[in-house]
Amino acid sequence: MSTAPHPHIPVIRTLPELRRWRRDARARGLEVGVVPTMGALHQGHLDLVKASLARHPRTVMTLFVNPMQFAPTEDLSSYPRTFESDLAALRSLLPPSPGCDSSVSSDDTRASAAPARSQPPPAPRSTAEHDGELGNDAPLGNDAPLVVFAPTNDVMYPLRGELQDLGQHKGVSVDVKGWGDVMEGASRPQFFKGVATVCTKLFNAVEPDHAYFGQKDIQQALLLKIMLTDLLLAHPSADNLHIMPTTRAPDGLALSSRNAYLSAPERAVAPVLARALSAARDAYRAGLDGEDIVGAATAVVLAEQEHVLGLAGVADEGDVELRLDYFEVFDRRTFEPVRGPVESGRELVVAGAAWVGKTRLIDNFLLGWGFDEKT
Repeated sequence: MSTAPHPHIPVIRTLPELRRWRRDARARGLEVGVVPTMGALHQGHLDLVKASLARHPRTVMTLFVNPMQFAPTEDLSSYPRTFESDLAALRSLLPPSPGCDSSVSSDDTRASAAPARSQPPPAPRSTAEHDGELGNDAPLGNDAPLVVFAPTNDVMYPLRGELQDLGQHKGVSVDVKGWGDVMEGASRPQFFKGVATVCTKLFNAVEPDHAYFGQKDIQQALLLKIMLTDLLLAHPSADNLHIMPTTRAPDGLALSSRNAYLSAPERAVAPVLARALSAARDAYRAGLDGEDIVGAATAVVLAEQEHVLGLAGVADEGDVELRLDYFEVFDRRTFEPVRGPVESGRELVVAGAAWVGKTRLIDNFLLGWGFDEKT
Protein backbone atom coordinates (compact mmCIF):
# COMPACT_ATOMS: atom_id res chain seq x y z
CA MET A 1 0.00 0.00 0.00
CA SER A 2 1.44 3.36 -1.04
CA THR A 3 1.93 6.08 1.56
CA ALA A 4 2.50 9.82 1.16
CA PRO A 5 5.58 10.55 -0.97
CA HIS A 6 8.70 11.81 0.72
CA PRO A 7 12.06 13.00 -0.61
CA HIS A 8 15.09 10.77 -0.74
CA ILE A 9 17.94 11.78 1.58
CA PRO A 10 21.19 9.92 0.86
CA VAL A 11 23.11 8.87 3.96
CA ILE A 12 26.88 8.74 3.50
CA ARG A 13 28.92 6.75 6.01
CA THR A 14 32.49 6.64 4.66
CA LEU A 15 35.10 9.11 3.50
CA PRO A 16 35.50 7.62 -0.03
CA GLU A 17 31.73 7.87 -0.55
CA LEU A 18 31.69 11.48 0.63
CA ARG A 19 34.64 12.47 -1.54
CA ARG A 20 33.09 10.80 -4.57
CA TRP A 21 29.89 12.80 -3.92
CA ARG A 22 31.90 16.01 -3.43
CA ARG A 23 33.91 15.55 -6.62
CA ASP A 24 30.70 15.14 -8.59
CA ALA A 25 29.17 18.27 -7.02
CA ARG A 26 32.29 20.27 -7.82
CA ALA A 27 32.39 18.99 -11.39
CA ARG A 28 28.80 20.13 -11.83
CA GLY A 29 29.57 23.56 -10.39
CA LEU A 30 27.27 23.07 -7.38
CA GLU A 31 28.01 25.16 -4.29
CA VAL A 32 27.89 23.18 -1.03
CA GLY A 33 26.88 24.30 2.45
CA VAL A 34 27.54 22.26 5.59
CA VAL A 35 25.65 22.14 8.89
CA PRO A 36 27.64 20.23 11.54
CA THR A 37 25.46 18.59 14.22
CA MET A 38 25.57 15.83 16.81
CA GLY A 39 22.03 14.77 15.95
CA ALA A 40 19.08 14.89 18.36
CA LEU A 41 17.78 17.58 16.04
CA HIS A 42 15.49 20.36 17.19
CA GLN A 43 14.05 23.34 15.36
CA GLY A 44 17.27 25.29 15.77
CA HIS A 45 19.17 22.67 13.76
CA LEU A 46 16.42 22.58 11.17
CA ASP A 47 16.57 26.37 10.81
CA LEU A 48 20.29 26.09 10.01
CA VAL A 49 19.63 23.40 7.41
CA LYS A 50 16.84 25.52 5.90
CA ALA A 51 19.19 28.50 5.65
CA SER A 52 21.76 26.43 3.78
CA LEU A 53 19.16 24.87 1.50
CA ALA A 54 17.82 28.32 0.64
CA ARG A 55 21.26 29.64 -0.31
CA HIS A 56 23.03 26.68 -1.94
CA PRO A 57 22.03 23.91 -4.37
CA ARG A 58 23.60 21.24 -2.16
CA THR A 59 23.77 20.90 1.64
CA VAL A 60 25.55 18.33 3.78
CA MET A 61 24.29 17.93 7.34
CA THR A 62 26.89 16.07 9.35
CA LEU A 63 25.69 13.90 12.22
CA PHE A 64 28.45 12.76 14.55
CA VAL A 65 28.51 12.62 18.35
CA ASN A 66 32.11 13.68 18.89
CA PRO A 67 33.72 11.90 21.86
CA MET A 68 36.69 14.28 21.98
CA GLN A 69 34.59 17.20 23.20
CA PHE A 70 33.22 15.19 26.16
CA ALA A 71 35.44 14.85 29.23
CA PRO A 72 35.40 11.39 30.85
CA THR A 73 32.97 12.69 33.50
CA GLU A 74 30.52 14.21 30.99
CA ASP A 75 27.41 12.87 29.29
CA LEU A 76 28.72 11.12 26.15
CA SER A 77 26.99 7.81 26.87
CA SER A 78 23.64 9.44 27.65
CA TYR A 79 23.70 12.08 24.91
CA PRO A 80 20.47 11.67 22.88
CA ARG A 81 20.81 9.57 19.73
CA THR A 82 17.70 9.78 17.56
CA PHE A 83 18.86 8.98 14.04
CA GLU A 84 15.58 7.89 12.48
CA SER A 85 13.55 10.74 13.92
CA ASP A 86 16.31 13.11 12.80
CA LEU A 87 15.91 11.87 9.23
CA ALA A 88 12.15 12.25 9.45
CA ALA A 89 12.60 15.86 10.58
CA LEU A 90 14.96 16.54 7.69
CA ARG A 91 12.53 15.04 5.18
CA SER A 92 9.92 17.54 6.36
CA LEU A 93 12.13 20.36 5.05
CA LEU A 94 12.08 19.11 1.48
CA PRO A 95 9.26 19.10 -1.08
CA PRO A 96 7.74 15.68 -1.82
CA SER A 97 9.42 13.71 -4.58
CA PRO A 98 6.99 13.27 -7.50
CA GLY A 99 5.83 9.70 -7.75
CA CYS A 100 7.90 8.58 -4.80
CA ASP A 101 6.51 5.87 -2.53
CA SER A 102 7.86 6.31 0.99
CA SER A 103 7.74 2.57 1.54
CA VAL A 104 10.31 1.96 -1.22
CA SER A 105 13.87 3.28 -1.41
CA SER A 106 15.71 3.87 -4.67
CA ASP A 107 17.51 0.56 -4.22
CA ASP A 108 14.15 -1.19 -3.66
CA THR A 109 12.77 0.38 -6.84
CA ARG A 110 15.60 -0.96 -8.95
CA ALA A 111 15.30 -4.41 -7.39
CA SER A 112 11.54 -4.64 -7.93
CA ALA A 113 11.91 -3.69 -11.59
CA ALA A 114 14.01 -6.76 -12.31
CA PRO A 115 12.63 -10.34 -12.28
CA ALA A 116 14.28 -12.00 -9.31
CA ARG A 117 11.96 -14.87 -8.50
CA SER A 118 14.85 -17.12 -7.55
CA GLN A 119 15.96 -14.71 -4.81
CA PRO A 120 14.24 -14.41 -1.43
CA PRO A 121 12.71 -11.05 -0.61
CA PRO A 122 15.09 -8.66 1.13
CA ALA A 123 15.02 -8.50 4.90
CA PRO A 124 13.04 -5.60 6.37
CA ARG A 125 15.12 -2.47 6.77
CA SER A 126 14.85 0.47 9.07
CA THR A 127 13.54 3.84 8.03
CA ALA A 128 17.11 5.13 8.19
CA GLU A 129 18.24 2.53 5.67
CA HIS A 130 15.32 3.40 3.41
CA ASP A 131 16.77 6.87 3.16
CA GLY A 132 19.53 5.43 1.03
CA GLU A 133 22.88 4.68 2.64
CA LEU A 134 25.37 4.83 -0.21
CA GLY A 135 27.70 1.96 -0.98
CA ASN A 136 30.71 1.99 -3.28
CA ASP A 137 28.58 1.15 -6.34
CA ALA A 138 25.48 3.14 -5.34
CA PRO A 139 24.33 6.21 -7.26
CA LEU A 140 25.92 9.39 -5.97
CA GLY A 141 22.62 10.92 -4.89
CA ASN A 142 23.79 14.25 -6.24
CA ASP A 143 20.34 15.16 -7.47
CA ALA A 144 19.29 15.37 -3.82
CA PRO A 145 19.63 18.88 -2.38
CA LEU A 146 20.39 17.45 1.07
CA VAL A 147 22.65 14.59 2.12
CA VAL A 148 23.61 13.36 5.58
CA PHE A 149 27.20 12.48 6.45
CA ALA A 150 27.03 10.16 9.48
CA PRO A 151 30.50 8.69 10.02
CA THR A 152 31.65 6.32 12.75
CA ASN A 153 34.40 7.08 15.27
CA ASP A 154 36.87 5.07 13.18
CA VAL A 155 36.16 7.20 10.11
CA MET A 156 36.65 10.46 11.99
CA TYR A 157 39.58 9.27 14.12
CA PRO A 158 41.46 6.72 11.97
CA LEU A 159 44.33 6.45 14.48
CA ARG A 160 41.75 5.30 17.03
CA GLY A 161 42.98 5.17 20.61
CA GLU A 162 41.69 7.19 23.58
CA LEU A 163 39.36 10.02 22.61
CA GLN A 164 37.97 11.34 25.91
CA ASP A 165 40.93 11.35 28.27
CA LEU A 166 43.04 13.74 26.23
CA GLY A 167 46.02 13.14 28.50
CA GLN A 168 46.15 9.67 26.93
CA HIS A 169 45.20 10.72 23.41
CA LYS A 170 47.67 10.10 20.58
CA GLY A 171 47.32 11.89 17.28
CA VAL A 172 46.46 15.33 16.00
CA SER A 173 44.35 17.83 17.93
CA VAL A 174 43.59 21.48 17.28
CA ASP A 175 43.88 23.90 20.19
CA VAL A 176 42.98 27.58 19.69
CA LYS A 177 45.00 28.89 22.63
CA GLY A 178 43.89 32.13 24.22
CA TRP A 179 40.35 31.75 22.88
CA GLY A 180 39.49 28.15 23.77
CA ASP A 181 40.40 28.28 27.46
CA VAL A 182 38.12 31.05 28.74
CA MET A 183 34.41 31.08 29.66
CA GLU A 184 33.07 27.80 28.23
CA GLY A 185 36.64 26.63 27.90
CA ALA A 186 37.30 27.33 31.57
CA SER A 187 34.19 25.40 32.63
CA ARG A 188 34.82 22.56 30.15
CA PRO A 189 38.60 22.52 29.64
CA GLN A 190 38.77 20.10 26.71
CA PHE A 191 35.56 21.13 24.97
CA PHE A 192 36.95 23.56 22.43
CA LYS A 193 39.94 21.37 21.61
CA GLY A 194 37.46 18.62 20.74
CA VAL A 195 35.24 21.01 18.76
CA ALA A 196 38.13 22.58 16.83
CA THR A 197 39.58 19.16 16.03
CA VAL A 198 36.35 17.57 14.80
CA CYS A 199 35.30 20.65 12.80
CA THR A 200 38.71 20.77 11.10
CA LYS A 201 38.22 17.12 10.15
CA LEU A 202 34.66 17.72 8.94
CA PHE A 203 35.72 20.74 6.91
CA ASN A 204 38.53 18.71 5.34
CA ALA A 205 36.13 15.87 4.57
CA VAL A 206 33.23 17.90 3.14
CA GLU A 207 35.23 20.82 1.69
CA PRO A 208 32.20 23.11 2.03
CA ASP A 209 31.88 26.50 0.40
CA HIS A 210 29.83 27.73 3.36
CA ALA A 211 29.16 26.53 6.93
CA TYR A 212 26.27 27.30 9.29
CA PHE A 213 26.35 27.46 13.08
CA GLY A 214 23.85 28.71 15.65
CA GLN A 215 24.28 31.74 17.87
CA LYS A 216 23.46 29.71 20.99
CA ASP A 217 27.00 28.34 20.81
CA ILE A 218 28.45 31.78 20.08
CA GLN A 219 31.90 31.23 21.56
CA GLN A 220 32.22 28.04 19.51
CA ALA A 221 31.21 29.78 16.28
CA LEU A 222 33.47 32.79 16.82
CA LEU A 223 36.38 30.53 17.81
CA LEU A 224 35.95 28.52 14.60
CA LYS A 225 36.13 31.71 12.56
CA ILE A 226 39.43 32.50 14.29
CA MET A 227 40.65 28.94 13.62
CA LEU A 228 39.78 29.15 9.92
CA THR A 229 41.70 32.42 9.65
CA ASP A 230 44.77 31.15 11.52
CA LEU A 231 44.96 27.82 9.64
CA LEU A 232 44.49 29.54 6.25
CA LEU A 233 41.56 27.25 5.48
CA ALA A 234 39.48 27.96 2.40
CA HIS A 235 36.68 25.41 2.78
CA PRO A 236 35.02 27.33 4.23
CA SER A 237 36.74 30.67 4.59
CA ALA A 238 36.16 32.55 7.83
CA ASP A 239 33.87 34.96 5.97
CA ASN A 240 31.74 32.04 4.80
CA LEU A 241 31.14 30.63 8.27
CA HIS A 242 27.70 32.04 9.04
CA ILE A 243 26.26 32.46 12.53
CA MET A 244 22.47 32.29 12.54
CA PRO A 245 20.17 33.64 15.30
CA THR A 246 19.26 31.40 18.22
CA THR A 247 15.94 29.59 17.87
CA ARG A 248 13.93 29.94 21.08
CA ALA A 249 10.86 28.44 22.71
CA PRO A 250 7.96 30.86 23.28
CA ASP A 251 9.14 31.46 26.87
CA GLY A 252 12.61 32.44 25.67
CA LEU A 253 14.54 29.25 26.42
CA ALA A 254 17.22 28.64 23.78
CA LEU A 255 16.53 25.35 22.03
CA SER A 256 19.12 22.67 22.79
CA SER A 257 19.32 18.90 22.51
CA ARG A 258 20.12 18.82 26.23
CA ASN A 259 16.74 20.39 27.06
CA ALA A 260 15.41 16.83 26.77
CA TYR A 261 17.13 16.08 30.08
CA LEU A 262 14.96 18.60 31.97
CA SER A 263 12.12 17.40 34.15
CA ALA A 264 8.85 19.37 34.00
CA PRO A 265 9.70 21.45 37.12
CA GLU A 266 13.23 22.06 35.80
CA ARG A 267 11.87 23.09 32.40
CA ALA A 268 9.73 25.72 34.16
CA VAL A 269 12.86 27.22 35.76
CA ALA A 270 15.15 26.99 32.72
CA PRO A 271 14.06 30.27 31.00
CA VAL A 272 15.71 32.19 33.85
CA LEU A 273 18.94 32.20 31.84
CA ALA A 274 17.35 34.11 28.95
CA ARG A 275 15.66 36.50 31.40
CA ALA A 276 19.00 37.17 33.08
CA LEU A 277 20.67 37.91 29.77
CA SER A 278 17.79 40.20 28.82
CA ALA A 279 18.41 42.15 32.04
CA ALA A 280 22.09 42.36 31.11
CA ARG A 281 21.19 43.73 27.69
CA ASP A 282 18.94 46.35 29.33
CA ALA A 283 21.87 47.37 31.56
CA TYR A 284 24.10 47.69 28.48
CA ARG A 285 21.50 49.86 26.74
CA ALA A 286 21.30 52.03 29.85
CA GLY A 287 25.02 52.76 29.54
CA LEU A 288 26.21 50.75 32.54
CA ASP A 289 29.74 49.33 32.65
CA GLY A 290 30.72 45.70 32.17
CA GLU A 291 30.69 44.82 35.86
CA ASP A 292 27.17 46.19 36.29
CA ILE A 293 25.99 44.35 33.16
CA VAL A 294 27.18 41.08 34.69
CA GLY A 295 25.65 42.10 38.01
CA ALA A 296 22.25 42.67 36.42
CA ALA A 297 22.24 39.15 34.99
CA THR A 298 23.48 37.60 38.22
CA ALA A 299 20.76 39.33 40.25
CA VAL A 300 18.04 37.66 38.15
CA VAL A 301 19.48 34.19 38.76
CA LEU A 302 19.93 34.83 42.49
CA ALA A 303 16.30 35.97 42.76
CA GLU A 304 15.17 32.81 40.96
CA GLN A 305 17.27 30.71 43.31
CA GLU A 306 15.43 32.24 46.27
CA HIS A 307 12.11 31.55 44.57
CA VAL A 308 13.06 27.93 43.86
CA LEU A 309 14.19 27.40 47.45
CA GLY A 310 10.85 28.73 48.64
CA LEU A 311 9.07 26.09 46.55
CA ALA A 312 11.13 23.19 47.88
CA GLY A 313 8.86 20.46 49.12
CA VAL A 314 5.71 22.06 47.71
CA ALA A 315 3.41 19.48 46.14
CA ASP A 316 3.48 19.33 42.30
CA GLU A 317 6.38 21.78 42.14
CA GLY A 318 9.23 19.33 42.63
CA ASP A 319 12.65 20.17 44.02
CA VAL A 320 14.82 22.02 41.49
CA GLU A 321 18.46 22.91 41.98
CA LEU A 322 19.59 26.06 40.17
CA ARG A 323 23.30 26.92 40.14
CA LEU A 324 25.01 29.72 38.27
CA ASP A 325 28.19 28.77 36.43
CA TYR A 326 29.19 32.16 35.01
CA PHE A 327 28.14 35.35 33.27
CA GLU A 328 30.63 37.27 31.16
CA VAL A 329 30.71 40.29 28.87
CA PHE A 330 33.44 39.91 26.28
CA ASP A 331 34.77 41.33 23.05
CA ARG A 332 33.54 39.29 20.08
CA ARG A 333 36.99 39.23 18.41
CA THR A 334 39.47 38.95 21.27
CA PHE A 335 37.25 37.26 23.89
CA GLU A 336 38.69 39.72 26.41
CA PRO A 337 36.29 40.35 29.34
CA VAL A 338 34.90 43.85 29.80
CA ARG A 339 34.64 45.10 33.36
CA GLY A 340 34.86 48.87 33.04
CA PRO A 341 33.09 51.41 30.83
CA VAL A 342 31.89 50.13 27.47
CA GLU A 343 33.42 52.06 24.60
CA SER A 344 31.05 53.35 21.95
CA GLY A 345 30.93 51.12 18.87
CA ARG A 346 32.51 48.12 20.56
CA GLU A 347 30.95 44.80 19.57
CA LEU A 348 30.38 42.58 22.60
CA VAL A 349 28.65 39.41 23.73
CA VAL A 350 27.06 38.76 27.10
CA ALA A 351 27.03 35.02 27.71
CA GLY A 352 26.18 32.76 30.59
CA ALA A 353 25.81 29.20 31.77
CA ALA A 354 23.77 27.71 34.58
CA TRP A 355 22.92 24.28 35.92
CA VAL A 356 19.26 23.41 36.23
CA GLY A 357 19.29 20.12 38.06
CA LYS A 358 21.92 18.00 36.28
CA THR A 359 21.52 19.85 32.98
CA ARG A 360 23.95 22.58 32.03
CA LEU A 361 22.38 25.30 29.88
CA ILE A 362 24.14 28.05 27.92
CA ASP A 363 22.86 31.17 26.18
CA ASN A 364 24.00 34.62 25.04
CA PHE A 365 22.84 37.95 23.68
CA LEU A 366 24.74 40.21 21.27
CA LEU A 367 25.55 43.76 22.37
CA GLY A 368 26.23 46.47 19.79
CA TRP A 369 26.09 44.25 16.70
CA GLY A 370 23.80 41.88 14.91
CA PHE A 371 23.73 39.33 12.15
CA ASP A 372 24.76 40.22 8.66
CA GLU A 373 27.33 38.95 6.20
CA LYS A 374 30.24 39.90 8.46
CA THR A 375 29.17 37.29 11.01
